[in-house]
Order: sequence, then C-alpha cells, then structure tokens
Amino acid sequence: MSRTKILLTALALSATTVLAQQPAFKRTMLHQADLSIAGHEVVMARADFPKGTSTGKHTHPGEESSYVAAGAMSIVIEGVAKTYKAGESFLVPAGKVHDAINVDAGESTVIANYIVEKGKPVTTPVK
Repeated sequence: MSRTKILLTALALSATTVLAQQPAFKRTMLHQADLSIAGHEVVMARADFPKGTSTGKHTHPGEESSYVAAGAMSIVIEGVAKTYKAGESFLVPAGKVHDAINVDAGESTVIANYIVEKGKPVTTPVK
C-alpha cells in the first residue's frame, strides 16, 4: 500500500471516530392521540439538545407548536433565524424546511406539539 493510501485510510478512520463521538439531540415521545379533525393526530415530544447540537433541516406534515423549557434555541425557518429562550414558544408552519440549533452554553430542552396528518412520518429529513 502506498503512503498516500495509508494516509487517506488513516484520515478517513479518524473522521469516522470524531463524527461518532459528537453528541446528538434526543427526542422522547410523550403523548400521541387522535384529534376530532378527521385524519389528524397530536404528537407531543421532548427534545433534549446537548451544547452545540441541532435537529438538522427537516419538515413536518402539519404544524409544530413548541415551548423552550430550558436553555436557548435558534430556530431557522426557510433560512430566517430567530432565537428563543427558556419560557418562550414558537410555531413552525406545516411543510416549512427548518432547523433547531442549541445556542445555549449548556443543554437546552424543547417540548414540541405536532398537529399532523395521521399515518405520515412526524419528521422528514431534508438534504
């Protein structure tokens, strides 16, 4: 194996190790129930974000109404960012591409309520 191949292999393995060690946000489902609106349900979840983590760009098949329970979050909806602190709430319209980024010095927690079409995935990643 040439030195170049060995170096490239070592760099790839190092990058994989670093990426595997980065913390990720954790979503915990709290409640899910049918609504009186035909074909819709409400899903409530708690999202815990270690320092510097984010959800990544994604969409929902319905509205998201969320409350920042701890820390501070930057919510970026279709390229427009706004920061929300503990005690504040925000709304993400259905189908809008957005990202939630912990901008606090420590962990942040969000309680999210999704009013979505039943049978569809609550979250769809966007590249």
